Amino acid sequence: MNFDVVIIGGGLAGLTCGVALQEQGKRCVIINNGQAAIDFSSGSMDLLSRLPSGEFVADFCKSYTTFVKQLPQHPYSLLSKEKVLAKATQFEQLATSLKLDLIGSTAQNHLRVTPLGGLRGAWLSPNSVPTVKGSEPFPYKTIAILGIEGYHDFQPQLLADNLKQNPQFTHCELSTGYLNIPELDQLRNDAREFRSVNIAQVLEHKLAFRDLVAEIKTATKGAEAIFLPACFGLDDQSFFNQLQQAVEATIFELPTLPPSLLGIRQHKQLRHRFERLGGLMLNGDRALKADIENGKVQRIYTQLHQDNAISAEHFVLATGSYFSNGLKADFDRIFEPVFQADIIGCKDFNETDRLSWTANRFSSPQPYQSAGVAINEKCQVRKDGQFMANLYATGNVIGGFNSLELGCGSGVAVVTALAVAEEIMGA
Repeated sequence: MNFDVVIIGGGLAGLTCGVALQEQGKRCVIINNGQAAIDFSSGSMDLLSRLPSGEFVADFCKSYTTFVKQLPQHPYSLLSKEKVLAKATQFEQLATSLKLDLIGSTAQNHLRVTPLGGLRGAWLSPNSVPTVKGSEPFPYKTIAILGIEGYHDFQPQLLADNLKQNPQFTHCELSTGYLNIPELDQLRNDAREFRSVNIAQVLEHKLAFRDLVAEIKTATKGAEAIFLPACFGLDDQSFFNQLQQAVEATIFELPTLPPSLLGIRQHKQLRHRFERLGGLMLNGDRALKADIENGKVQRIYTQLHQDNAISAEHFVLATGSYFSNGLKADFDRIFEPVFQADIIGCKDFNETDRLSWTANRFSSPQPYQSAGVAINEKCQVRKDGQFMANLYATGNVIGGFNSLELGCGSGVAVVTALAVAEEIMGA
């Protein structure tokens, strides 16, 4: 099998890169091993939420110079401020064309409400998620926070108690309650099945819609805004929008424990666009090894194609971090399993010294979380000290930064994905 581009990994980074390349006429295949991290995400995307020093970032542009000084090996530092902003804007346009219903911009981070009632910085969020701008008060005074009877992944009272601690919500009057939805009784018998995805499937296909609307109206008692767990609308936001229109009130949804409906919706939309453009998904397959000649990848072998290699002009590593097996750890080393690429981390991290992988305090950022493959300003992957001419890396398989600490995982994924697509088109 021969393609223009082989992309290893079908998550946010891999699909974004694939969509951009297919739109420009490249023939791409994505090797997709299974569920991606986007299926477990909140639906909000972060560009950069804080500096390595711990300072919160409100404006990416104003913080960039300081950021580069503190973390010169970060992909943003390698790419330049202009390119990061250009690719972030390009993704905003892509999200609009996909009808992901995202709000936000690179000009200023906003704060989204978390399921536990905290506030977290974000670049883009679904417009169905409650957000505030900086210290501005939330625009609604009375809020009804409603859970679903028997659904323990969303706790209204805990959310309300914590939400009230934020200055943006001190003026709000919060009430809590639970929705009684008889159609869910079949799921309540098995706690493993009583999850957001299962609930959404039942509500969308077996629900007495008018009864649900009546139940919500009764439980809210005239509140101006309603907070619900994200369990309404599996494929996109249309079911949620219909519900909001029928209830005749402002409804917001909050992500629940993974898997997350908000992330799944985005994943589906990206995948559908890639396939409609002619891209091929090899689902349930896993890249095993590659043939490399004269500093270039010639072909790769997968679990389902061990005798029939897949060749291409360009290869993109978008496998993510430990969660999706893009990185692996033995007792004595951390490594990238397909190409055996060079691994880097942050200061004092050594991939072959296990004692350097962790910090003494459990709650501190852990050095192993910064591990990943080494790249240059073109996102080309380094192997045995040399950068590969036709092998690129995107997303959280890249090393040299801790995306959880900095709040930049989604941003790195889409920015590097679009930067790699540009490099390939210009090669």
